Amino acid sequence: MKKVVIGMSGGVDSSVAAILLKKQGYEVIGLFMRNWDSTINNDILGNPTIDNDICPQENDYNDALEVCQKLDIPLHRVDFVKEYWDYVFTYFLDELKKGRTPNPDIMCNKYIKFDMFVKEAKKFGADYIATGHYARIRDNKLLRGIDDNKDQTYFLSQLSKKQLENVLFPIGDLEKSEVRKIALEYDLITAKKKDSTGICFIGERNFKDFLKNYLPSKEGNIINIETNEVIGKHIGLMYYTIGQRRGLNLGGNKDRSFVVGKNLKENILYVAFSDENNYLISDQAVVDNINWISDNKPTKCTAKFRYRQKDNEVYIEYKDNEIIVKYPEGVKSVTPGQACVFYLNEECLGGGIIKEVYKNNKKIEYL
Repeated sequence: MKKVVIGMSGGVDSSVAAILLKKQGYEVIGLFMRNWDSTINNDILGNPTIDNDICPQENDYNDALEVCQKLDIPLHRVDFVKEYWDYVFTYFLDELKKGRTPNPDIMCNKYIKFDMFVKEAKKFGADYIATGHYARIRDNKLLRGIDDNKDQTYFLSQLSKKQLENVLFPIGDLEKSEVRKIALEYDLITAKKKDSTGICFIGERNFKDFLKNYLPSKEGNIINIETNEVIGKHIGLMYYTIGQRRGLNLGGNKDRSFVVGKNLKENILYVAFSDENNYLISDQAVVDNINWISDNKPTKCTAKFRYRQKDNEVYIEYKDNEIIVKYPEGVKSVTPGQACVFYLNEECLGGGIIKEVYKNNKKIEYL
């Protein structure tokens, strides 16, 4: 009997993935990853601060334990707090300091879930590892999950082909509604549990309050890019992303405003009130940190510049360690720091990190 070690998150997806693996005849072992110490944070000077508004990590573990007991699966815990800090959280903070918009979940998959986790799974003699991701693997290719609305290949785009060897995605062929139905049939505690959203280590906490523990925020001017007048104050450039409309607190009819740029050197946040000048539209991006999962490196394919975005037709030019991605039809809110992920029909080819954005061959000075 082949042995599978599955990452049990305490959510419905990994719960049902475990059910399916058991039904397929595998010996299944659950492994719960503790990636964040939710009881203690450090302030900006490195001093410990007790965080009373903790993320529900222990609740997740208890839910995972109850599911595994019900399915007669052993569950083990592993602590990756230090590794998560070194490889994911430090990256997250460094990107924010640069005024960029990072995606820590992609790095968590690359360095924790499909690296540290795999090494731990091998200690149990695993033939395979499994997760509750909505994705598929066929003929050594990473394919989108069947459920378009839940497909998670975007977050797997920095994995190597080797990291995807002996990996199983049991729910990749299911719609989310089917996953919920199976969990209800087994009367699992996770059957109706709300999907986790946002950044895992922040949990239900206020993003701004959380970040104050780690990065000093610096107030600065908000400037109307159309008139060049100062119309308010921002609370720190790290808290804003391109295209953002909520939380600008400009009052009155200024609620129509949206972020179009940041000047890190001058600590200025630029906003606009109409998109007649297409401030958010770009037609070209420089992408670095390129990772190809597929052997196929195309000059024409489709790409997503953020999760759940529709596919955009792109043309690729290869240049040293970077690539130039052109999308003549124009795409809104392509943002430095976010992932650009490439597809050829159902196959996820790989991806990279957006470095610079251009319109009409002119660099858009987001930063």
